[in-house]
Amino acid sequence: MDTPTTTNIPEYAVSDLNQAIKRTLEGSFGRVRVKGEITELKRHTSGHVYLALKDETAKIEAVIWKGTVRSLGTQPENGAEVIATGKLTTYADRSKYQLIIDKLEYAGAGALLARIEALRQKLVGEGLFAAERKRALPRLPLVVGVVTSASGAVIQDIRTTILRRFPRHILIWPVAVQGAGSAEQIARAIAGFSAIPLGGRIPRPDVVIVARGGGSLEDLMAFNEEVVVRAAAASLIPLISAVGHETDTTLIDFASDRRAPTPTAAAELAVPARADLMADLAQTGARLQATARRVLNDARMVLLRVERRLPDVPGRIEQARLRLDDYGERLPRGVVALVARRRERLAALRVPHPREAIVARRRHLVSLIAQGNSGMAQTLAAKRDARALARFSVAPVDGMLRQRRTALEGLWARLESASYQAVLARGFVLVRDAEGAPLTRAEAMRPAQKITLVFGDGEVGATTEGAKPRRAKPGTEQGALL
Repeated sequence: MDTPTTTNIPEYAVSDLNQAIKRTLEGSFGRVRVKGEITELKRHTSGHVYLALKDETAKIEAVIWKGTVRSLGTQPENGAEVIATGKLTTYADRSKYQLIIDKLEYAGAGALLARIEALRQKLVGEGLFAAERKRALPRLPLVVGVVTSASGAVIQDIRTTILRRFPRHILIWPVAVQGAGSAEQIARAIAGFSAIPLGGRIPRPDVVIVARGGGSLEDLMAFNEEVVVRAAAASLIPLISAVGHETDTTLIDFASDRRAPTPTAAAELAVPARADLMADLAQTGARLQATARRVLNDARMVLLRVERRLPDVPGRIEQARLRLDDYGERLPRGVVALVARRRERLAALRVPHPREAIVARRRHLVSLIAQGNSGMAQTLAAKRDARALARFSVAPVDGMLRQRRTALEGLWARLESASYQAVLARGFVLVRDAEGAPLTRAEAMRPAQKITLVFGDGEVGATTEGAKPRRAKPGTEQGALL
């Protein structure tokens, strides 16, 4: 049997050795102040903050406990150069040491943050981040383009969200989201989507999502590169950026049309929820129906109010029809009565016989002619005796006589036309009773009455028939002079 070898090296258990190292480390350094650039910042759900401090050649991990985070005056950010105060200790489970920070203050702008800020100021001066360049996202895109890694969880989150909300066609352009050459790939993918022709074999996206998961500032640097930012600003398609977590901000967020805190939120911005659209549509339809019913009811009420103010048109028409029938029955009797009254009025008037007037006018004319001839003869005789008579011409006198004769003949013709005998010559008959008075109405004649019919060329005696004479229709009377 072998005997154990005796040595002077002490023997430790693993836990004992870790504890000894911890005591030695904490006793040798105590509280320290470390200057470095924050990187790999992670906020745990427990409230603790894990990070690393680095310089050009080395890196040390650190932690800020939950109770200390609330009392820190300066909140940690990736890329910030800070001075951390705390104590060194070991983490036995992983055999590593770390700095427990209880005080944090800025030491100056970090190299990466300074570079990013300088580029941001440059692009702001060019107007690439102006609000007026932002475009509205389409209401319901048919195709959604995604620029991200094909193997990460980001694309799965986007797919799941779009299929859940409103299934759309998804066009993926896989790229490297960190490392060398990743910025150029992302820029080419954004420009490539814009270069797809409309109506081609490959559908052109209506909206593009540029996304990746969370990471350190170094991991997200590809989205802070100038080539990526300019490609996002020059995109012909509305673009949504979803890089990192909610607290991470990159320059592509300023150039994009919309920024989403997470890839899932980007998918929710890209497509609406189908259930929400259906609910909105149903609500809008219900409002339209209610509005239409209200408008119809209002119009019905207006019509009812107007109808109450309208007169009874059928009743008025019926009354007008009755009055018209009454007037139609009374009109013929009224016309006959009017004609009878006018005849009676004419009969009551004492009109001299036309023959008497003509005889009187003839006598007057004969007297005028005799006086004219006598005066003219006397004048001619007197002038004939005068010595100047030899130079006087009778032509004007003859002309005046002819003119007076023509006027006299015209008056004579008018008198002849006004004579009732001219009327009798046209076929009319003047009826007189036995006393010579004119009979102008058939009703005034008695049966077997002796009458005298005066024609244009003479008179004829007659006797009326035993029956009462029938009344002639208006317009058919012949042989009666009224």
